[in-house]
Amino acid sequence: MLLHVIARGKIARSPEGELVERYAKRIVWPMRLTELPESGGRIPDPQTPCRTVLLDERGGQLASEDFARLLGEWRDGGIREARFVIGAADGHPQAARESADLLLAFGTATWPHLLARAMLLEQLFRATSILAGHPYHRAG
Repeated sequence: MLLHVIARGKIARSPEGELVERYAKRIVWPMRLTELPESGGRIPDPQTPCRTVLLDERGGQLASEDFARLLGEWRDGGIREARFVIGAADGHPQAARESADLLLAFGTATWPHLLARAMLLEQLFRATSILAGHPYHRAG
């Protein structure tokens, strides 16, 4: 299953960008990073069965094991692409929130969208490691 991270804004050369690159290189599943302008620009229509996850401060929270389990269920159920959409500083339009398959938050705090991108890549690496039985994730 393709893991497709779609984010508003350019991360460029920054500490957050270095973290994104570090985790993207470690993920063994097919991966794509798409950057859109801060406003305008369209998210491409999926060509295959797809699930859309919006990172949203009002979304639900998932433990890493539950996130991994969800990705595994989607993959095993024939979903070809999971899209993770990170909005600009003002968040997502209501219509996008209503049409998403999942609204996901990294806790109740508000995170800068560039840091959220790095956090998402780490969680994608962690989830795929859990599914592969890799020792990176150590349950407490």
